[in-house]
Amino acid sequence: MAVDLKRELLRLLDEDEEFRYAVAGRIGILEILKRLDRLEEGQNRLWESNNRLWEEVRSLRKGQEKLWEEVRNLREGQNKLWEEVRNLREGQNKLWEGQNKLWEEVRELRQGYHRLDSRVSRLEMRVSKGFAELGSALGVTYEMHANAYIQVLLEGLGYPDAKVSRGYVLKDGEVLEIDMFCEEPLVVGEVTTRLKDEEEMSREIAKLLDRVEAASTKYGKKPFMAVLSVGVAPENLVEKLRTETEKHGIKLILGREIEEALSA
Repeated sequence: MAVDLKRELLRLLDEDEEFRYAVAGRIGILEILKRLDRLEEGQNRLWESNNRLWEEVRSLRKGQEKLWEEVRNLREGQNKLWEEVRNLREGQNKLWEGQNKLWEEVRELRQGYHRLDSRVSRLEMRVSKGFAELGSALGVTYEMHANAYIQVLLEGLGYPDAKVSRGYVLKDGEVLEIDMFCEEPLVVGEVTTRLKDEEEMSREIAKLLDRVEAASTKYGKKPFMAVLSVGVAPENLVEKLRTETEKHGIKLILGREIEEALSA
């Protein structure tokens, strides 16, 4: 009887679902099954969260790849920047080399200036000596003194064959007389024994510039030297005279300079 009962119970459990749940409910399995169902739901939610988590991981990886791409770009930019820095350094080094060469040129120019200054000093001595000899002559006019002064000066500047005397040039059909003239090198100068005021000064300078223009046209070049020699001028006029002649590129020779050369 017990065996038959067992068999019947087992058959009912296999075939009768309602009976099976009824039995399960009696023995607490229903609660377990419900908990398993809830556990399965939680596990499903966990998988969903896990999937979202992996999606976030994938997004983070993409972001990381973009970040590394930015890092690579920054490195490339940094390399280019260092290349520019190297180029700037090379340019700076070349600039320093050029500056050193420039200073070398300045030093050479200074040395040349000192040599020229020494040469001028020797020239002044020669001029003084020449005029000391010239001063012993009788009947020599101031104009002749001035011409001789310039001639000795030209000899010292490397023109030993230069001859300074009166000259003539044609302008607009008019013959202009030049007090102080040399063709090679071209020298054009005017000599006046006395200047009283600014009006006479302006007139003499204009006269000289007129002759300079005519000589430049005739010989196709500017004079090597334009000279104004003034025997006597008031002290208050001398400074203005120096300023005006310098402005026009005219060499000014005062009578007292020639007298000092004569008395040396």
